[in-house]
Amino acid sequence: MFQNQIYYLWKNLTLQKIVYFLAYPIIYLLASIPFSFLYVLSDFIRFIIYNLLGYRKKVVRANLRKAFPDKSEKELKWIEQKFYTHFCDITLEAFKTFKMNTSEMQKRMVFKNLSVLTQFERENRSAIIMCGHYSSWEWMMSVGYNTQSKCYGIYTPIMNRYINQLVIKIRKKHKGYLISRYSALKEIESMEQRGEVSIYGFASDQSPRPKPKSYWRPFLSVKVPVFVGAELVAKKHNSGVVYARINRVKRGFYEVHFELISDQPQKEDPNRITDTFTEWLEQDVYCDPTQYLWTHNRFKHADKAPVD
Repeated sequence: MFQNQIYYLWKNLTLQKIVYFLAYPIIYLLASIPFSFLYVLSDFIRFIIYNLLGYRKKVVRANLRKAFPDKSEKELKWIEQKFYTHFCDITLEAFKTFKMNTSEMQKRMVFKNLSVLTQFERENRSAIIMCGHYSSWEWMMSVGYNTQSKCYGIYTPIMNRYINQLVIKIRKKHKGYLISRYSALKEIESMEQRGEVSIYGFASDQSPRPKPKSYWRPFLSVKVPVFVGAELVAKKHNSGVVYARINRVKRGFYEVHFELISDQPQKEDPNRITDTFTEWLEQDVYCDPTQYLWTHNRFKHADKAPVD
């Protein structure tokens, strides 16, 4: 039995390594493409995955219809097409991060009114950044260039351990550190006990599996379970909470404006922090729906919503 487990582990790791060695040259090549050509390639890939393959087109269309029931089919089709362009752009930009230098990253991802975030460093307190899968959330990790504290992003590890390590390495290159969502609460607790002042980034618009005590509320007019982890961490450790309002200025260039959600989270009513984040993210999505990640089935649990 034990020998079988060892063999299975060895076989699995060997397969992962093969996949990594096959993927690495592609990742390196994509990262080496000049920005001037990157978006030509992005348009070509968009044609392939949208017009020919129809990648997750059913999911995108279902999401858009639920989020915008009052829009015409023509309007929804326009959003859909623009979204796929954006989706291909940010995917290639994520690869491009591998070869970008500091000055190029800082030129393309600009953070405004940083004092809203860094005020907590002066108070010797940790802070939480809440954002959604909107615009360039991948490049948000570069905020660490502008802070004294280390910035940690809560993420879902990639199953291939070798590719996962590469992702960690790329993020670290641009002052971003990653914490697995499976161990986040434990690691944050440990850092806080050691007195480390840190900044934790939560993409808080995931679709958590419903549980008896799940918090349900409307998001884009659809009642769904919402992620409350950021609020719970903030209240436990009295961390400041800010919202990252990310916006695409033009292809390959983004700006982030920080807005204060709470500087005294322990005094807030239950779910007030989560509600504020959700409402502000909705505002961004309604303002420019082409920048939201519609390939993610955000409404997959809507049919399980409790009856009021």
